[in-house]
Order: sequence, then structure tokens, then C-alpha cells
Amino acid sequence: MSLLLPQPAPLATPPGHADGGIDQLLPDLARALGPGLLGVVHGTPPRLRIAPSAWEGAHRFLHRHGDRPFRLLADLWGSDFSGTGAAASQGGTLVLNSHLVAPDALLSGEGLTDVCLQCALDPACPEAPSVAGIFRNADWYEREAWDMLGIRFNGRPTRRLLMPEGWDGHPLRKSHRCRATEAPPFTLSPDWLAAEVDRSRPDPARLGLPMERDGTELMVLNFGPHHPSAHGVFRIILGLEGEEIVWAVPDIGYHHRGVEKIAERQTWHAFIPYCDRVDYLGGIIHELPYLWAVEQLAGIEVPPRARVIRIMLAELYRVMSHLLFLGTMAQDVGQMSPVFYMFTDRERIHDFLESITGARMHPAFARIGGVARDLPQGWHQELQELLLWLGPRLDSYGPMVLGNDLFRARTRGIGAFDTRTAFAWGVTGPQLRATGCPLDWRKACGQGGYQDMVFDVPVGSRGDALDRTMVRFEEMRQSLSIVGQCLRNMPEGPVMSDHPLAFPPPRAAMLEDIDTLIPHFLGASHGPRIPAGMATGQFESQRGLTHYSIVSDGGPVSCRTRIRTPSFAHLQQLSELLPGMGIADAIVTIAAVDFVMSDVDR
Repeated sequence: MSLLLPQPAPLATPPGHADGGIDQLLPDLARALGPGLLGVVHGTPPRLRIAPSAWEGAHRFLHRHGDRPFRLLADLWGSDFSGTGAAASQGGTLVLNSHLVAPDALLSGEGLTDVCLQCALDPACPEAPSVAGIFRNADWYEREAWDMLGIRFNGRPTRRLLMPEGWDGHPLRKSHRCRATEAPPFTLSPDWLAAEVDRSRPDPARLGLPMERDGTELMVLNFGPHHPSAHGVFRIILGLEGEEIVWAVPDIGYHHRGVEKIAERQTWHAFIPYCDRVDYLGGIIHELPYLWAVEQLAGIEVPPRARVIRIMLAELYRVMSHLLFLGTMAQDVGQMSPVFYMFTDRERIHDFLESITGARMHPAFARIGGVARDLPQGWHQELQELLLWLGPRLDSYGPMVLGNDLFRARTRGIGAFDTRTAFAWGVTGPQLRATGCPLDWRKACGQGGYQDMVFDVPVGSRGDALDRTMVRFEEMRQSLSIVGQCLRNMPEGPVMSDHPLAFPPPRAAMLEDIDTLIPHFLGASHGPRIPAGMATGQFESQRGLTHYSIVSDGGPVSCRTRIRTPSFAHLQQLSELLPGMGIADAIVTIAAVDFVMSDVDR
């Protein structure tokens, strides 16, 4: 039995964000929207200014336009720029944004690959048409925009998503407090506790869900948030007829920490450690799209050696995350041994990463313009020994897990969906590739040095739990191949850019004279001042598309840092996948999503 998945042909010329195609799109869009199209801001990606009345029409037009339609709603979010210097450049004080991707253009390397839509709203009464009828995954994004900024969509019910139902205000408004010390002392009164408990009780009638089917009363079951198969504090409200799931309502927010709000209080440099904690299994992976966006605004070119070091570390963290997935996936299916073997491998990788970064799970090793320090003496031999260890170990996991008859019987055909459904729900990463679509942002965009790496993109065909597992298994091989290329082809040279905005500034120059001491002191005290503008960094994390969209007004902190995570998008789809299954198959389907709740709630 072969465990290798079909490999698509590699792209001849990996494209990045294509901006030139916007000029071909504008005439058709102007005819369709008329005065609803207010203007365009060229950039990567280009931004279209849309009137609120044309918001839905613009999304409908782009979703169906031409032979390379924008089928993927990558993100939708709101921003409050009151009290900052960014309101003029962003088109308003309260702005609604969406980021649309044309997957066919990304795969072919031709045409406009993605576009950002912006709509200025009335801060006193923000309202916009809903696009949930066009993109199914817009549901949670619109609920989040209401929850965080108070934006209403076509009179939709205003249900909280991340915050508790009794929360006062909208946290991402600039007027909302950031720290607990800015609020009066909290008292846990019996009345408050009773109200919160009452709000947490499942209410199918409020959600518009039936309580019976064919005359049989349904049982309402709280699955999680404290359940070992919920993989964190994740709750699903299930309506059951016997063992069969009739409806499912995912409920998130139990791990929300307000990372996007924190970004408004941290300097550009000081926010880097928070990136590690968005997906605490990804290590440096979340640092890269954030820094790519910052470096794009600052005009910083990262030295080749630093780029390769970043890639090497990111791919090792990708392997570690996939190892944890494979072990826990086998455990959820009923195998107990694999997870112990794979934790042994993770410890070996942790030891190597600790020798490079000084940390294990949260390295905070990347810097604006490079990395914190050069590789230590002996790293080459240590990495070579690690790769020699991991290769045979990985070979043994194929028969142990994927070749196991019980595992295959429990996962084949479970939770299957096709590529069209994946795009409708915003599904990316291994789950998308399991449907047969070879879209991988590392290959398609080729940024940050990945354009120089040779690797294949594993794909499946059925889109079920088995294919999703096999894709991740084969991706570990590809990641080890990339790490091997970094080992053999590590460039010489500096690991930090000499750009004036690269941070932190070199200490050696600071010790020479007062003219370098003062800028160093100011930079270390207040952080660098990143030029005004908006930039987007996109990266193929171990779970899918990770997207940082940042706005600067030229100051030392961000006006807005939007974090698009794949896990948030993927959990929405469970409301469609789970009905019709039994509880046992639901556990397998949830495990195959491979989510992390910190990646969902942020």
C-alpha cells in the first residue's frame, strides 16, 4: 500500500499579489456598481472603496466575475480609527473591510489574485448589508464585527460571538477600555453569576432550531467546553435523536484574550511575542506574516541568511504541530501508542529549537528586518543529526497509523466535502488540499524566500478525515525536505537589515558616539515609527491561511492589527458537517479539523 498522495505540477513562476489586473477589473465593476464604486487605492492588494449601499452588490459581482472569480472570502472585519491619524487614508473613522481571494488566479499565476474592499460607515449608527447569502463563512465574521465594533448587518440578530452575552460595549472601539485597571473594581455578586449561568444555557428556540423531528423530541447535549475530544475550551450544542446529530451549533469565545486590542497598546516590536501565542503550537510561524506586513510598510529588505533561518525554524514548527495532530488524531480514533512516540520526536525538535532561539514553544525570535541572533556554533551538525533521526521515525508512522485497518475504517468517508464547499466556508490549508485543490500560499505567492525552495504540495481526492490526515503526514516529509535545503544552502552574511527602521538597532554603533546613542535610546524606549499606510502579510501556516492586516499612522504603535486565523474559519463549517453523523464520527471529524482554540478566539 502506497501512502504517497498525488502531486500536482509545481508552478513555473510563483506569483505574489498581483495588482496590475485591477485596471482590467475596474470598468466592469464601475458599470455594475455605478456611483457605489467610490475609488481605488493601488497596493498589494489593491483596495476598492465601496459605498454602503453597494457593499453587497460588489461582493456578488466579484464572487461571479469572469473565469477567475473571487470565490474565497478570506476575511471580513471592522476598524475604528477615531483619535488616530489613519482615518483620512482609510476613508473614514469606522471602516468595514473584506479580503477576497481568486484561487484560480493564484494557482495559474495570471490575473488579479486578491482584493480588499473598504466601506466607510456612520460611527453613530454603523450598518451595512450582509454578504452571508453570498459567502457562507461571512456569518461568524459579521457576528464578530457586531461583537467587537457594534456594526449591524441588514437587521440580523445581534448575538455575541467572542464576548459574553452580558458584556457592556464593543471592545475594539477606541473608546472602550483596554485594561481592567480602567474599569471599576469587579464584584462577583450572586445576581451576576445567576444571570451568566442563565445566559449560557442552550436555548434552541432562540437560535431558531427545532426541538423535535418526525414527532420525536430531540435531546440537547452540551459537547464541551470541558471535554477531552473538544481539543480545548470549545463547545458544540448538539440536537440528538438517539445517537444521530440533527443539528450542531459551535460556540466559541472561552479562550478570547483580546490580542487585536493588545496590539494597539504595544510597540511594533513589543507585539512580536504575542504572535507566538495566537497559535501556541506554531512558534515562529505567526511572527512571519506580521513582520512581512510591517517590513512592507517600512520598505525593509530582509537579508538572505535571515530569510532562510526564518524558513528553517517555521518548517520545524510545522512538523511539530503535525506530529501532535497525528498522535492525538490516532488517540481520538482509539490508538494509544502513537502519541507517545511522536512526543519523543517533538522533544528532540524542541531541544534543537531551544539551542537556536533560547525558547521552546514561544521563541519570539524574528525581528523587524531579520532575526534576533545568528545561528550558534555546532548548529549544522545538530540539525543534521535531527534530520537523520526524524526521517526513519516518520517512515514508521505510516504503517503504524495510516496503514492501520481500524484507523482507515474510522476515517474513510467521514466528514467529507469538496473544493467548492471548502471555498464557500473559507477552508484553506491541509483541509482544502485534501479535496484535491493544490493551493498553498508558500508555493503560490513564493514570498519570504519560499520562492527559492523546492517542494511538492500533497493533495487528496475525497476531502474526508483520512485524506486530511494523509495530507498532513506527507507535508511533514516536504517540510523536512525544506529544512534539509536550508541546512545545505544556508547563505553567509548578516542576519539583520541595515535599514534605519530595522529593530532593534545595533548596539555596537550605540557605544561609539552620542549621535547614535540618542536614536538608539529613543527607539528602545518608544519603538520604531513605521510609515503610515496599510499592508497585508499572508502565510500558509500549518492550519491554513494566516493573514495579518495592519494600519499605521506613522506612530510607534499600530492603529489596527487584524489577525485572520484558519481555525476560526474552519470551526464554522462544523454546523454543516456534523448533522447526520453519530457522536463517535463527530469526534473524528472534529479531530480532523486540527484547530487550536487560541487560534480561534485570539
